[in-house]
Amino acid sequence: MALQLQVLTLPCSSTRLSLCRYINPRAPSNTHLGLQFRCFSIPVTYEPIVPRRSEHYQYQPTIWDYDFIESLESSFTVTTSEFGEIYTSQTETLIGDVRIMLKKAVATLAQLELINILERLGIAHLFAEEINRSLHNIYEKKDKFMMDNLYATALTFRILRQHGFLVSQDVFRSYMDETGKFKESLCQDVKGLLSLYEASHLVAGGEKTLDEALTFTSKHLKDAKGNIEPNLAVQINRSLEIPLHWSMLRSEARWYMDVYEKEKNMNPALLQLAKLDFNMVQAALQRDLRRMSRWWRNLGVASKLNFARDRLVESFLWSVGIAYEPQNARCREWLTQVMNFVLIIDDIYDVYGSLEELELFTDAVERWDHKAMDKLPYYMKICFFALYNTTNDMAYDILKEQGWDILPYLTKSWANFIKAMLVEAKWCNTGYTPSLKEYLNNGWLSSSGSVFLVHAFFATKQKITSEVLEGLDKNHGLLYCSSMLFRLSNDLATSSAELERGDVASSIYCYMRETNASEGDARKHIRSIIRDTWKKLNRSIFESSFEPTFVNMAVNLARTSLFIYQYGDGLGVEDSKSKDHILSLIVNPVEVELISTAPLKYSVN
Repeated sequence: MALQLQVLTLPCSSTRLSLCRYINPRAPSNTHLGLQFRCFSIPVTYEPIVPRRSEHYQYQPTIWDYDFIESLESSFTVTTSEFGEIYTSQTETLIGDVRIMLKKAVATLAQLELINILERLGIAHLFAEEINRSLHNIYEKKDKFMMDNLYATALTFRILRQHGFLVSQDVFRSYMDETGKFKESLCQDVKGLLSLYEASHLVAGGEKTLDEALTFTSKHLKDAKGNIEPNLAVQINRSLEIPLHWSMLRSEARWYMDVYEKEKNMNPALLQLAKLDFNMVQAALQRDLRRMSRWWRNLGVASKLNFARDRLVESFLWSVGIAYEPQNARCREWLTQVMNFVLIIDDIYDVYGSLEELELFTDAVERWDHKAMDKLPYYMKICFFALYNTTNDMAYDILKEQGWDILPYLTKSWANFIKAMLVEAKWCNTGYTPSLKEYLNNGWLSSSGSVFLVHAFFATKQKITSEVLEGLDKNHGLLYCSSMLFRLSNDLATSSAELERGDVASSIYCYMRETNASEGDARKHIRSIIRDTWKKLNRSIFESSFEPTFVNMAVNLARTSLFIYQYGDGLGVEDSKSKDHILSLIVNPVEVELISTAPLKYSVN
């Protein structure tokens, strides 16, 4: 009788067992007669159990239901809403009215006050050309500063500097006494003090007059008493908490609408336009968020890597802070994708990966070769392949549209970020605490700020020149300062949680260890570094070869960092503040009535 040998291989976790079955071909197929079994084992290699810090520290799942996110629909959607045409028609009428206001505001102060209101209400993007033309004309005027009006002088200084005009601090000398101090009589002008306080945050380093202005106004605004208008008092409290130049634009616009509505000289046309535009922009943001939610769910990374933060909606809010304007939809899409990968990679390096695994992942990203995935564990393969495909798709789109191969710049930004993350992982693994200087030299890169800005640059069709590419490659001061502010804001909000899970490197902890300072003193010191970094960022605005669009995005990255981390870790913990921000800026529209166009009022004093 001829016997047949059949080998069956059965997978059992990481082990493989083989069964040899000797089959009697004459035996009936429905019987075990004639069968003999012999079981033997094959030597196998067991993967060692890797201790994961995530076993002791778990992020909470997202609070946002993706079915809800993908069902968001606004009645202000221009193309689909039954009211879309009405909203569009009224908006166009109001835009025309405001253009007339800009033409009729001949006096310098009137022009600047109108521009200031448009910017604070979030509708300056509708009048970019007119505002730019007006500011150039004002800058050329010899009498642009009203030396007997502190409010007007400071307003002019602040707006011109915010738009990249390097105005001298000497314009404030007339408000100082012979000792170089600001005159105490200025304390009676509370509106002027507030204007000077806001202007002083445009200090560009080495400007003692502006430093003195900040100290002087901070003290007297905190002590301001007496008959102050309630609306002005509200603005003072807000500014002392977060100055205007540091504020996230979209949040500031939503807040200022409520304040402006109570102003004695409120212009109904401006307020109505602000509300309509806010809601129409919000409808565009909801469309973008729906698309990103579908992308994120289809990608499936969050479900496979459940140790990492699933924060799609917060990531999208971050992108809105950097580029909220309707025409920047691609930028928001790229930045949302970047933030999702940044969070996952951050959690791989901070709470999950072993040092050996992290070195393999770092090598794979540096090489940017899909063959490098072979050595990676499964969870890293999921992350790397998703990052690899997403980034290559971005580069392909730009190559197809503009003829530029941007892939080397995108991949280098990722490699720099991930190498910095590996440095921190090694510090943690060995229990090494660096000096504050050593930590910050690495930390501005590990913040991922430069990854955001490199992607933002190419996503918004900026003019590409060799000088600009060199600035991106060598991390121009704009990228460095914005990234550093990102790092320091993050540290102020997350240092306690990081210490809890065993991370030893944060700017606060490094300073405490290096100087034997208390946590309170360390936080105070980090805030002083934040102020100094803002000075450097302001200086880099004037020294930049980038277009204003990108300069604004770099500043907006710093603003958004402060905003997200102002009340705690807005990415790690989806607390009430984080949820409120998303509801007010992305989900809930502003109440607006459809009314006939308000009568024109050209005085905005």
